[in-house]
Amino acid sequence: MFQQSRRHYTQALLFALIGLFGIVGQTWALSFVYVTNYSSDTVSAYSIAPGTGALTPVAGPAVTTETGPYSVTVSPNGAFAYVANQDSDTVSAYSIDADTGVLTPVAGPAVAAGVNPYSITVSPNGAFVYVTNIGSSTISAYSITAGTGALTPVAGPSVTTGAGPYSITVSPNSAFAYVANVFNTTISAYSINAGTGALTPVAGPPVATGISPTSVTVSPNGAFAYVANAGNNTISAYTINAGTGVLTPVAGPPVVTGISPTSITISPNGAFAYVANAGNNTVSAYTITAGTGVLTPVAGPSVITGSAPVSVSVSPNGAFVYVANAGNNTVSAYTITTGTGVLTPVAGPSVTTGSAPTSVTVTPDLAPVPAPVPAPVPTVASIPTLSPTGFILLALALVVAVAVQRRGFF
Repeated sequence: MFQQSRRHYTQALLFALIGLFGIVGQTWALSFVYVTNYSSDTVSAYSIAPGTGALTPVAGPAVTTETGPYSVTVSPNGAFAYVANQDSDTVSAYSIDADTGVLTPVAGPAVAAGVNPYSITVSPNGAFVYVTNIGSSTISAYSITAGTGALTPVAGPSVTTGAGPYSITVSPNSAFAYVANVFNTTISAYSINAGTGALTPVAGPPVATGISPTSVTVSPNGAFAYVANAGNNTISAYTINAGTGVLTPVAGPPVVTGISPTSITISPNGAFAYVANAGNNTVSAYTITAGTGVLTPVAGPSVITGSAPVSVSVSPNGAFVYVANAGNNTVSAYTITTGTGVLTPVAGPSVTTGSAPTSVTVTPDLAPVPAPVPAPVPTVASIPTLSPTGFILLALALVVAVAVQRRGFF
């Protein structure tokens, strides 16, 4: 009887210890937000509060870049950040501390780009970086060294674009790249060599957009492309041929935005699109029809931002939206309402950045939400994961519990 009770007490202690250490060690695997500050030559870093989306500056000073950092992106594994420096014609590379979000420059000098590098992206397979050079109307391509994040130029000359390549994106399968050319109102399309990262123009002429296209993005399922047109306050929508990458305009008129839309992004579940309107300090929200890619404005007025919002990004778990406001040096944060896509400002004031923030991006640490098949959209939840400290503490809990049981302390 006593032996049986002792076994019960031992088992209870085992589970209690595991639970205790699990609770202590179950810190959230943080996601981080990075912002380029064009006029102060820095990158600001923030951690995200998983439950609320609120931003807290990462400890330490903002990280120094080369001259005129205009665009920032993060590798799909969250290990590296890359910055296009418009005024020094370079790309800077940084490693990301997974626990703190602190950026550390990758060894070696910044890598040369074309004239006035303006937009930067990493292929979803994490193998290549692409940069549009607005001053030379070219794309620079680089391969990523897996262990260090160092960039090596892809062999061959820079690839020609239309006039004024303002924005670049890569399809989710890393097969195609698309560039919005602001000065001749077109999109250029390219196929990507899976082994080398080299770009080859897709057959046919560049596709027409609205006036002054400033941002291009592709839906998470790779079926649709969307372009924000700052010159006539519209969004152009296209279907993507899965085999060739060719774009075909979605039937119907262009969708109306606020004034001077400068950035467009899509939620990870493919259900919503968000546009930053620099001319009237708002974010427009749209639902995406799953089968056709058609955009429909979300009910209600556009959401107010800071002054001159020029970049918008959605957290990888689909719960939060962040906007860089170049006119008043802030980042605005919003929660996304499940099912409707409506944005609600995160409580508290906007977070301060450096001077003239021009680009905002989020690391991919929070678990993404699966695509709705079909609607309604699945509930967005911030899923906790064990940090490295959590794993260590959990392992210690198991060791202690086993030792207690073997020694028969109860």
